[in-house]
Amino acid sequence: MTRSPLTRTALATLVAAGLLAASGCGLSGGGAGAEEARRTGEVSGAITFRTLQLKPKFTAYVQGVIDAFEAEHPAVKVKWEDVPGDGYNEKLVADAQAGALPDVVNLSTDSFQLLGDRGMLADVARLDGAVAAEYVPGAWEQFKLPGKGDGVYAYPWYVTPEILTYNKDLLAKAGLDPDRPPTTVEQFFDYAERIAARSGGQYAAFMADPKGRLPGDWQKMGVPLLNAGRDRFAFDTDRAVAWVERMKDLYAKGAMPRESLLKADDINQLYGAGKLVFGPGSPGFVRDIRQNAPQVYARTGVAGAVTGTLGHIGIYAQSLGIRKDTRHPDAAAEFAKWVTNGPNQVEFSRNATIYPSNAKGLADPRFADRGDGQDAETLARAIGAEQLKTADLDANTPVQWTNQVGDAVVREVQRAIQGEQDARTAVRRAQEEANRLLAAGTRR
Repeated sequence: MTRSPLTRTALATLVAAGLLAASGCGLSGGGAGAEEARRTGEVSGAITFRTLQLKPKFTAYVQGVIDAFEAEHPAVKVKWEDVPGDGYNEKLVADAQAGALPDVVNLSTDSFQLLGDRGMLADVARLDGAVAAEYVPGAWEQFKLPGKGDGVYAYPWYVTPEILTYNKDLLAKAGLDPDRPPTTVEQFFDYAERIAARSGGQYAAFMADPKGRLPGDWQKMGVPLLNAGRDRFAFDTDRAVAWVERMKDLYAKGAMPRESLLKADDINQLYGAGKLVFGPGSPGFVRDIRQNAPQVYARTGVAGAVTGTLGHIGIYAQSLGIRKDTRHPDAAAEFAKWVTNGPNQVEFSRNATIYPSNAKGLADPRFADRGDGQDAETLARAIGAEQLKTADLDANTPVQWTNQVGDAVVREVQRAIQGEQDARTAVRRAQEEANRLLAAGTRR
């Protein structure tokens, strides 16, 4: 499913170029200044439910969930609209300005921050205080907002945690133990150096792709992206410089395909051809490899995500927000809880490589089954679920890290990795440009 919200790749595509402009255009129209709706105890009314690119693959599933809700609550009528991924955030901004946000709206991480930061979403912790216990704590905490106390501004929906995927045979050829994969960013780089030294150029450790690694690696290493006031970038630190220097050294030693620094190669194809040790950190990737490269799938190992000094993992999360001034808060809240309840999320997971944010859903035996310990997809599902239950989840990439900022940072980092400038200069210049872009967006 191209550019589906059900893949981590979609996260990058949804950080649309318009986000920076949107962050400064002001969402004063719509519900930003409106009084927040209060529940009355009457679950009734016509509500609108917007999803992000779930048709046609998941039409039967979503419609089934809606039909069951309406049967349970006959005084409620749900109008479902599904919107393509391209331009989704821009459409949200336009609807917000026009006062036309749906009552219940599917939000990516970026969409959530875009609307939440500007006061467009209802505080669901206030709307329904007892509901927190129904969700995995880390997922519930994802939808708090800096500076807004204990408020939670969306119901967690489906989530995808980061894991580690690797070719066991290639790891062994490099003299590394396939049963002891790397666990930290720093160890990951140590393994890559060993692989480069032993592979003789026959295979590489991982894709260079700084855009794919930043800002995740920095967050895991404890590099602050923003200052305390969240109004300036603050990643110009010794740790960030050390990361760039290490990438430069590994690139020179052949740990990464040289062409992967400047263009986006098909990582699935390279991994499937046995040219890469470490694949993407996505459970969905394991299913793709099983279907497209069964000979490599048989040699694929999976493990918990590489972390860092903070012990965080990356997580891709979808949520359901409630329009702050919805006319039917009881119906909207009950419907959002219905969509995100345990049974409905488990059923969804049978149709897609996703995990429930609902605690009862995640406790389903499906997510604890490791099979015989040999099948990578089964193991990936269990490992991902274990991480969701126990790990501290990575902080969201701040909305200030737009596509423009990411591109600006990567340009400077690429020059350093190629030896065209030193690492400290690259990080300093990257931060200067990032802050210039941030200030320009704020002035609009």
